Amino acid sequence: MILINLLPHREAARKRKREAFFASLGVAAVAGGLIAGGAYIWFQAQISSQQSKNQLLQTEITKLEGQIKEISTLQQEIAALRARQQAVEDLQADRNLPVHLLNELVRQLPDGVYITTLKQENQVVTLTGSAQSNERVSELLRNLATGSPWLTKPDLVEIVAGNVTLAPRETRRVSNFTMRVRLLRASEVAKAAAAAASAASSASTAAAAPASAAVASAKKV
Repeated sequence: MILINLLPHREAARKRKREAFFASLGVAAVAGGLIAGGAYIWFQAQISSQQSKNQLLQTEITKLEGQIKEISTLQQEIAALRARQQAVEDLQADRNLPVHLLNELVRQLPDGVYITTLKQENQVVTLTGSAQSNERVSELLRNLATGSPWLTKPDLVEIVAGNVTLAPRETRRVSNFTMRVRLLRASEVAKAAAAAASAASSASTAAAAPASAAVASAKKV
């Protein structure tokens, strides 16, 4: 007996394929949604973690800025204390400046030069006096410029000719002068002495180097 299938099997096959295709699409959509959701959650977690780290860093930065301000304030206070200490030391050292000034003037005044008035303002000393000649004034300027560790930068303000009465009938021509000179502080004198010693040491070392080279060459010969 022959059986003939009169049902639309091709339509049924197409229907099954469509159903399978739509099922696959549904599964793919669900899988894509799950993956996208997982990725979104992961990224959100990473963003939240980074924001927490950023917040922590910002908090630490704020603390560091506060500490830096405190350090800056401390440095300013230290600088102010050092300045006060230096001022006190300068004041203590300056108590002996009049002694050094008078001592140096006695040492540096050439014969024939007389100081009539002496005035000091801070570290500038104004000298007024008389000299037997202009050459004596020039000699005093040279002595003050190069011969004293306490006096520096002499400046001749003026020099005028004048007369001095030695007896009722005896007069002598003199040179009346006014000059300024700077009186150094004890700290400045110490620095200048240290610089001079360093320069002398460097010069002696430089002079000894060629001599050593000459000795070495002589030994080789």
